[in-house]
Amino acid sequence: MPRPLDHHHPVRHPDRVWPLQGATNVRDLGGYPGHGGRQVRWRRLFRSDHLAGLTPADRAALAALPLTRAFDFRGEAERAATPYELPGLTQRSLAIEPSVVQRMQSLATAGHALTPAKTVSLMQDLYRALVNDQAHRFAELFEHLLASDEPTVFHCTAGKDRTGFAAALILLALGVPRPLVLQDYLLTNELYKHPPVQRSETSPEVLAVLWTVREEFLAAALNAVDADHGGIEQYLARKLGLGSAAVAALSERYLQPA
Repeated sequence: MPRPLDHHHPVRHPDRVWPLQGATNVRDLGGYPGHGGRQVRWRRLFRSDHLAGLTPADRAALAALPLTRAFDFRGEAERAATPYELPGLTQRSLAIEPSVVQRMQSLATAGHALTPAKTVSLMQDLYRALVNDQAHRFAELFEHLLASDEPTVFHCTAGKDRTGFAAALILLALGVPRPLVLQDYLLTNELYKHPPVQRSETSPEVLAVLWTVREEFLAAALNAVDADHGGIEQYLARKLGLGSAAVAALSERYLQPA
């Protein structure tokens, strides 16, 4: 059961979550304390699962924001399977092809039993790959965020892994403390409702890993940032093009005035 809202805790702010019928993991990144104690601005940065199932009421709710651009981390086949259009919303593909399902299929073909522990390991590999192999996509995202502060949503299919790491990078770049970044990341487990599962040879225990986020997933990414790149500031600067001047510009755009 979701915990009751604590209006004094930034993760539990009543304006955080957008309860929609056709999307289940839509939320605002506003309100978190960033550099100098300045809060992330509300109604500028949204993270979500895919938006192909929105109802007319959902569309009206989002039109009231109004969102003007979407950054989509889904791969080519994912986008083709569940396309969407929203009036006034410009979509840009920052495709990161899904890899875990392919890895699972390869293991099964080779005769390896897929256990929950092995699935956790595969997910950790995915997160390390996001850090080291997909930095160009997150660099593109930040280029767009620096170019304009118009209201933005970024998403993948479930809004939990590719989107979760992107949200963590944005919040860390804005100076939000890691414990809060982790709590925002884990909020997916309370919000995301996966689609009905067809008959599957995959065990319920393995599916339970795949449909959730875990602290050790994000920790794998951040440990790679620290071990391979010397910490978040060096990673932002060297891999994503966010030196101190760019971080300051990002803060001016997305943090409330002092």
